[in-house]
Amino acid sequence: MGIVLVFAAAPWFEDSSDHPHLLAAVFAVGLYASVFVHELAHVFTARWYGMEVPTVTLHLLGGETAIEGESRTAAQELVTAGSGPVASALIGLAGLVASGTSSGSAGDVLWAFGWVNVIVAAFNALPGLPLDGGRVFRALVWQVTGDQAKGVRWAAWLGRLTAVAVMAFVLLRDDAFSREHLVDIALALLIAFFLWTGAGAALRFGRRTAQVQGLSVAGLVDRTETSGLDLPPDLPSLPLDLAGAPLLRAMAARPADTYVVVDPAGDVVGLLHARHVDDAYRRNS
Repeated sequence: MGIVLVFAAAPWFEDSSDHPHLLAAVFAVGLYASVFVHELAHVFTARWYGMEVPTVTLHLLGGETAIEGESRTAAQELVTAGSGPVASALIGLAGLVASGTSSGSAGDVLWAFGWVNVIVAAFNALPGLPLDGGRVFRALVWQVTGDQAKGVRWAAWLGRLTAVAVMAFVLLRDDAFSREHLVDIALALLIAFFLWTGAGAALRFGRRTAQVQGLSVAGLVDRTETSGLDLPPDLPSLPLDLAGAPLLRAMAARPADTYVVVDPAGDVVGLLHARHVDDAYRRNS
């Protein structure tokens, strides 16, 4: 991956240096370092909200932070997603400022480093999944509509539109198929494939999110009279108004076949059977 980037960037430095590939190598190392900082911004914000981050992966198109667990609120999702593009933008602006105070090869490398990071920030801010901007857009739709699954669907379709727009931008130019633009077409295909497949995965996640949102204690409670039943004293309880992902997290924290359901006043109103939750999830699929 690094070698591809070195050869792609080397022409940028041919006019200012007799060793363009060496400068391109320095640029590539700096760019991957900045991408790592971009991902670290996601890591720090995710961990700030109590989410686990087992891995950070760097690849040709940037990086990917694996976050275990979903944001509990739209605000958490917005901050976690937006931290990466903000970090890239700040790094890019710092590089551009530094290039203005440097000369020769160092100035050229800093200028390229700065502009590429600004472009990375702008591209990642596009409102389509799987880009960070798509996660921000998802959070905004979630906040406005109260429906997380709807935010995922809208942002995923915007991601697919972005994939089509990337290819159209490259292919609809008059000289699109000239020899000097073949690399542009190959890169556009790679980016479009990344966006399309990522958006498809997001749509599948959106369907699962909708399934989870359809689960509620109030809709599944068995209101059988419990006063005469011989219930174990350590049977876990769940509030009547619990629903969606919080319901599943509560059940995972205290696994049981049956739960006592209590209303806001603390009175027992019935039982919730884990098998009924499983059945409801399958019906929603």
